[in-house]
Formats: sequence, structure tokens, C-alpha cells
Amino acid sequence: MITVDCGISGIEEIEYANSKGLETIVTDHHEAGEEIPNAIAVIDNKIKDSTYPFRELAGVGVVFKLIQGLGIKLNLKEESYLKYLDIVCLGTISDIVPLVDENRVITKLGLMLVEKTRNMGLKSIINSSGYKKVDSSTISFGVAPRINACGRMGKAEEALDLLLSKDIYQVNDLTKKLNEHNKERQETEKNIFKEVIEKINKNHLDEHPVIVVAGEHWHHGVIGIVSSKVSEMYFKPSILLSIEEDEIGKGSGRSIPGFDLHDALMKCSKKGVIEKFGGHSMAVGITIKKENIEKFAEEFEKVAKEAKIDEIMPIINIDAKIDLNDINKEMVESLNKLEPFGEGNEMPIFAFKNLKIDSIRALSEGKHIKMTLKDRKLYNKCNRI
Repeated sequence: MITVDCGISGIEEIEYANSKGLETIVTDHHEAGEEIPNAIAVIDNKIKDSTYPFRELAGVGVVFKLIQGLGIKLNLKEESYLKYLDIVCLGTISDIVPLVDENRVITKLGLMLVEKTRNMGLKSIINSSGYKKVDSSTISFGVAPRINACGRMGKAEEALDLLLSKDIYQVNDLTKKLNEHNKERQETEKNIFKEVIEKINKNHLDEHPVIVVAGEHWHHGVIGIVSSKVSEMYFKPSILLSIEEDEIGKGSGRSIPGFDLHDALMKCSKKGVIEKFGGHSMAVGITIKKENIEKFAEEFEKVAKEAKIDEIMPIINIDAKIDLNDINKEMVESLNKLEPFGEGNEMPIFAFKNLKIDSIRALSEGKHIKMTLKDRKLYNKCNRI
């Protein structure tokens, strides 16, 4: 058995597999706890004694290094594993890992393969997304949400089938299903978000340094996205828990820059208020008994206060202040060379002062806006003339 993007915290599960005579290889990229699974091999770039020079590989990147190592060991041609870089690129961007160092190489080369991919499913989902240009934004906002929606809505096998299929009729049918799952995911997310905000306002949870919210039967595949939105909205770490019939709360948490969520939960776990958890500094999955949720929230708040979370302020990093005269074809072309943009290599942000809004309109039910701007100095000068 080979795990992918999981297993580093599955101590009991892998012991059970061992008892059944199953040999296990763990491939993961999440933070390791104090105990490592008793597998025949554990491949995780975040194990404390790891000597691998880059810690930020995505789960798909770790798997790629495994098949690359096997390819080298078996004296296979490089093409035998490099041909998968389009899929590795897709997974790396989708997993929102820093696009620096080795991840930058994977995505830079991978996007070249994505543009002319022979994978019928990947090509179909790109076409259905409406994006004309293939870049990191196409993957982040066009492809990844549709593929992730399958797993979130309990249909992960359909995304797998899409990427493996060689039948154009099956590909078209699956592409349609992925788009439908994504719409369903968006609607489910919208309803849970509304309920969460109502709970936060009713209980004044936004006045606390961290936000912990529990609800009945929230969809497990979606609450992670909602948690991310809550953290972004209030600039506070948040954990959302779905309470099931067995009185167990299972959920997801998201953090803010400067606060290590995984480390905070490690400290809380020593108080016996967490059943299990896993993840990394910015995102976690967690299981808590319903009776312990209030105690956990108190401990979590204590840890956050000890970390002086109130001193962490949201920052917009401006790369440069520019004027209208600075914008030209050469500048735009040079910025394109910085692609792929993403986590750890964000699209540059420029400050452009003295602008006047010329026109503005809302898009996507108010989620986005589109506007045209004019240079205020030039605008006033033209008016005087």
C-alpha cells in the first residue's frame, strides 16, 4: 500500500495494516508529529531529521520524487517520469504550496507541458473553464476548483477517471459532471458560510483572538474553504467543526501569516482536548469530541494569546510605486517572466496614486468588481483645457 498526501499521522492505521500483513510506503508532505508511522518507508520532506534540501514540495511533488528515484535506480529514460510533469504541475499549484525553488521548476516546466498536454481529461477541463491562456491562474481558478469539487462532494473517482480516460465521449461526460459538482460545491459553501457568520455575530466570536465554530452536519468537503474565508474576513485563525451523530466534531482550520496553526494544536493536544489532528502551519484537519469543544476553544485562545497574536497585523506588501509613464510593453513582458505566480511568488502589487474612478460595475453577484480608472492629474488638466 502506498499512501499519497497522507499517512504521516496515521500511526494506528498503519499498525493495523501491518497486523494484516500489508506493507506500507508513506508519501506525505504534512508536518510530522513526535512519532513516525512504522512503515517500510516514510517519504516526507518535513520529517525533522530529513536531509532533503527543500521542505515545501506538495504531496504530488513527493510522489514525483519517488517515481523519479525509482526511474534513476532502474536506469529508465528521463521521459518515463518527466512526461507526468503536467499532472505534477497541476497538483503543485492546486495545493497552494510556495512556488519557489524546486516547486518553481516543476510548475514552470509543467505549464509548458500543460499547454500542449496529451491528457484528454486535462485538456477538456481547461477548455470548459473558459480560460484562453494557460498559466498559473488558469490552474488556480479554472482547473483546480473543478477537480477539487469532486473530492469535496464525495465523487473523487470521477476526477481520477477524467485524467485517466482515453475515451472522448467519457471525457466529455465527466467534464460536464465536474462542472456540476463545482456548482453544487459553491452552493453548499455559500449556505455553510452564511450559517457560520450568523453564529459568529450571535456569539460575538469575532471579539476573540481565534474563532472556533461548530455546527450540525456541515459538509466535510467544504468547511475547509469556509474556514479559509472566515480567516481572511476577520484576519484570525479559525477552526470549523461539523458535529455528527456520534457526538464527534470533525473539521478544518486555517491560519493567518505569522501564526503556526499546527504548532498551536500540538500544544493544545497536550491538554487532552483533541482526539487527533494533522496538517501544517497554515491548514489543519482536526477531530474533537463534542464535550471538549468549549475546553479546546479556551486552550486554543490561551495559546494564541501567549503567541501574542494580537500583535500580528495584516500587511499589503507593495512591490513598487509607479506612474502612468512607467507602463509599457517592455515592462509587461518582463513581468511575464516572473510566472508562474502563486503562493510564495505572488503577482506583483503596484501603488498607483492620484487615480480617479471612471466607471465601476459588480460581477459574479457582487463577488468581484470591474472598473476603469483615469490619472487624476491628467483628468483635471484636460478639464481645465
